[in-house]
Amino acid sequence: MVCSLDELRRKEVIDINSGERLGFIDDVRLDLETSGVVGLVIYGRTRFFGIFGRDEDVEIPCGDIRVVGSEVVLISRSLKLEPSISTDNKRITMSGLFK
Repeated sequence: MVCSLDELRRKEVIDINSGERLGFIDDVRLDLETSGVVGLVIYGRTRFFGIFGRDEDVEIPCGDIRVVGSEVVLISRSLKLEPSISTDNKRITMSGLFK
């Protein structure tokens, strides 16, 4: 299947691990030496009509893409575990953060 950038921009990206809707594809990152696609980019959402800037861009490597459908792109982002310390009961727990 071959898609143009215009066709990709109409597709919504969903993380299958969390069910989170990340947004629509805004850009494609290319490797000019190999002429290959490195990943997809979703621009960060604006905060308060753009007055307070915007969130960070989401970059999706091609290895995380699982399915490209007619309307959506399903991805599986790797789970990054970081320790968090709970001060209430003085124990360390591991929480999963998606990045």
